[in-house]
Amino acid sequence: MFEHFREPLVPQRLFYGRMLRHTLGAVGLVACTLWVGMAGYHWFEGLPWVDAYVHAAMLLGGMGPVAELHTTAGKLFAGSYALFSGIVFLVVAGIFFAPVVHRAMHRFHLDDNASTS
Repeated sequence: MFEHFREPLVPQRLFYGRMLRHTLGAVGLVACTLWVGMAGYHWFEGLPWVDAYVHAAMLLGGMGPVAELHTTAGKLFAGSYALFSGIVFLVVAGIFFAPVVHRAMHRFHLDDNASTS
């Protein structure tokens, strides 16, 4: 996927294309995760789609729940979705920053095998 450390650094145009692909992938993952949250709040808690969007977006953004949940299924879903959202946040950060970190490491010629001391 990325060039080997012995290969030359890719031109900026290719790097920007790589960043665009990673950004689109991260946005797609967030959109899918948001849809899962909306569907869960709509089906388990019986919320209208707009309210389900608010609840899912707030949990996905790390802000926490908006209002009190009334069903056991809704509460179990909210807890599971909160844990899932935390993992998705870390994955999205990794997807988004991977090309930047790789380019920085490539530029400074860092390698896993170079730090053998």
